[in-house]
Amino acid sequence: MQVINEKLVDLAIEADSKMTAINVLAERINQEGRLHDYAGYVESVIERENLTTTGIGFGIAIPHGKSRYVKETTVAFGRLTDKVDWQSLDGENVGLVFLLAVPEECQGDQHLKIIAGLSRKLVHQEFRDTLQQAASDQEIVNLLNDSLAGVVA
Repeated sequence: MQVINEKLVDLAIEADSKMTAINVLAERINQEGRLHDYAGYVESVIERENLTTTGIGFGIAIPHGKSRYVKETTVAFGRLTDKVDWQSLDGENVGLVFLLAVPEECQGDQHLKIIAGLSRKLVHQEFRDTLQQAASDQEIVNLLNDSLAGVVA
C-alpha cells in the first residue's frame, strides 16, 4: 500500500489554526482505516508539536506522530486556503502541511527518513511551486510518491 493516495490529500483546507489543519488531515488518515485510535494519534502529534515547532520554513509544516495508534505509515498532505501561524523557524505562516503517521513498532526512524526525504525536495522552489499550483489530488500523489520512492519500503 502507498503511504499517500488521493483520499489523503486536501487542496483546500479552511483552517484558522494549526490544530484545525492537523485535525482535518488526521481525520483523512482515520477515514482510510490507517489508525487504531484517532484521538490517541492526534494527542501524540500534539505532544510532538509541543516539544518544538514542526514549521520548517518556506510556508511548510511537517507535524508527525510515531504512535501505537497508527496501523501503517502514512503521509497526508494539505494546502490551506489561508496561511496560519505555526511558530515556524523562519517566522513565516504555513500554507502547506504534511501530516505523518508512523506505527510505534516501526524499526528505526522511518518518520525521520520521510521528513529528510521531503526536506531534500522542499528546499527547491520549483518543487514547492508544483505543490502550491497542483490542480488535482492525483498530481500531488504522483509527485510525493516519486519523491519518497526508496525512502519508504
